[in-house]
Amino acid sequence: MVLALAACERDTYTTWTCKGPQGGKSTMVLRKAMMQLHGVTLHYCGSLGEKSFFDAACPADIQHSQILFMPNSGQLLDHEQESECELI
Repeated sequence: MVLALAACERDTYTTWTCKGPQGGKSTMVLRKAMMQLHGVTLHYCGSLGEKSFFDAACPADIQHSQILFMPNSGQLLDHEQESECELI
C-alpha cells in the first residue's frame, strides 16, 4: 500500500538536449510549470499557439519573456540566441 501512494506522488518531467549556434550543448528540463536551463529555474509564463514563454519573473506581456520555446520543433530562443533541442 505504501508503494502505491509513493507512485502517485512521482514527479513527471521531460529532459531535452539543446545545441547552440557554436555547437555547445546544454540540458533543459521541463518539470510541471518550470524550466531548468543553465542552472537557473524559470517559471512558465503562458503560451501563444505553439510558443511557450518562460522567465524568472513573468512580465505583463509574455512575449517579452526571457525564453521562447516551441516544443513541436524543438526551437529555443534565449535572448535572441537560437538553439535546437531534442527530447531525450
